[in-house]
Amino acid sequence: MNRHKAIELITQALTGDELVVSSTGLTNRELFAIKDSPKNFYMLGSMGLASSIGLGLALSLPDRQVIILDGDGACLMNMGAMATIGHFSPRNLVHIVLDNGCYGSTGKQPTVSDTIKLEEVARYAGYVTSKFVDSENDLRGIFRLQGPIFILVVVGGNNTEGIGRIPYSPEQIKERFQGAIWTLN
Repeated sequence: MNRHKAIELITQALTGDELVVSSTGLTNRELFAIKDSPKNFYMLGSMGLASSIGLGLALSLPDRQVIILDGDGACLMNMGAMATIGHFSPRNLVHIVLDNGCYGSTGKQPTVSDTIKLEEVARYAGYVTSKFVDSENDLRGIFRLQGPIFILVVVGGNNTEGIGRIPYSPEQIKERFQGAIWTLN
């Protein structure tokens, strides 16, 4: 499965009420191309911080489900957030890592996700559920478990061609997202 297909399946599984925090780079751009929404927070320029932002949202809005779309490189950059997520254990948080084994947006330099099993790190950090997924069938139907949930999705290293940039500035992304949160409460 490639990252684009994984993001399609993930967005199809969502009800539309979830808040989605997406990691930097091509994950953001593919989510935008597949299903743009004011409820999506597109993290621009701060690799590794989607999990921290998602945790803050989950703790602040316990009645809203928060989905984090992360990459293996970004997750590895901020493993401390996994320990904090496990410690606070928000029931409404799903942390999905799309693992292509490389920093796909910056030249496909390899990560160390082949030796650091992030799903095991999540389990030891205190996530209630930690899953390893490498097929489309395994990805369907696992979002409704009690969190925090960690899902490692193995995706190919190829990037989708022709994916444009997100046309919003960081300030516009923030304002759209804040507006979506206020209309949900």
